[in-house]
Amino acid sequence: MLLDQTDRKILEILQKDATLSASDIAERVGLSQSPCWRRISRLEKKGIIQRRVALLDRRALGLNVVVFAHIKLSAHGRKSLPEFENAIREFPEVLDCFTTTGEVDYILKVVTRDIESYESFFRNSLSQLPSVLEVNSTIALSNIKTTTALPLGLVD
Repeated sequence: MLLDQTDRKILEILQKDATLSASDIAERVGLSQSPCWRRISRLEKKGIIQRRVALLDRRALGLNVVVFAHIKLSAHGRKSLPEFENAIREFPEVLDCFTTTGEVDYILKVVTRDIESYESFFRNSLSQLPSVLEVNSTIALSNIKTTTALPLGLVD
């Protein structure tokens, strides 16, 4: 789907504050409410806007540890990849799971309360998956940048 400048402005605004009304967004992009609402609706129907959510502060909730787990599977058969991926989807501690090229097959972003909680997750869940051969965990010390906003300036 091609995006014009107005679509990009709408998306930039929504990435910063999805609680704004169509009227508020329309005013900021120079449209009346109805055309703005139609554009937002079209962006939702096309799947560009997937959902509107609240972003929570993990530290305020006591989720103080972020671990990047590098996973190597023992087999890459037709069955093992979907089994691993389906199992990972069920773990609430896993925020992101990426298939990768190179030395490891997957990289997971995991959050837990503390190191002991991660160790428990590792021992009782992650390492128990049948196709997992190796897990190398990297603990994040500090967070330099976090964003959910996509770089819309790079979109044609």
